[in-house]
Amino acid sequence: MLISCPHCGPRDLAEFTYQGDAARTRPDPASTDTAAWHAYVYERPNPAGLHREYWQHSGGCRSHLLVVRDTVSHEIVSAEFARKAREKTG
Repeated sequence: MLISCPHCGPRDLAEFTYQGDAARTRPDPASTDTAAWHAYVYERPNPAGLHREYWQHSGGCRSHLLVVRDTVSHEIVSAEFARKAREKTG
């Protein structure tokens, strides 16, 4: 599987480290809602189809990326810098 790093170009999966699900929303750090924290820490969806994920190019430029991957075929649909993706969504 190749991931196209926006800085380095297409690179082998071995150069990247999975950083987690990009679709989840972290509870407010000041929150004492244990149910919300429990869900955030322990509950993981297992979607079939397109999934937004954070990856780090740990064997290259060390950039954090937002990757959209099809969990059925493992096709990488898009990869962009996580910071720029966050700026787009606010």
